[in-house]
Amino acid sequence: QVQLVESGGGLVQAGDSLRLSCAASGRTFSSLAMGWFRQAPGKEREFVTAINRSGQSTYYADSVKGRFTISRDNAKNTLYLQMNSLKPEDTAVYYCAAGPSAVSRLSTVNYWGKGTLVTVSS
Repeated sequence: QVQLVESGGGLVQAGDSLRLSCAASGRTFSSLAMGWFRQAPGKEREFVTAINRSGQSTYYADSVKGRFTISRDNAKNTLYLQMNSLKPEDTAVYYCAAGPSAVSRLSTVNYWGKGTLVTVSS
């Protein structure tokens, strides 16, 4: 079993930056592909970004490309999401996700965190 705990959410203004963290436990972190999804009020959960086990390959949704950066520290069992130039449409609950291979779709995720709320005011 894998436990994922997100932190770093909060209320910011448009144009601000925020960094989310996801602490993983219960399994060798470096054996897991990781990613972030988000769910805005009244909308379905959607893919944001993913990273492979080594951290050498990353994938982004078009809506966040160039603004968000995913990274991981396998020594610290931690996943990060650096979010810059935030927009009101980025407002959502952000979920950390893990799986044995690329977590780019909901069906590829084996483990979920409980989420952290990011609110971007205009």
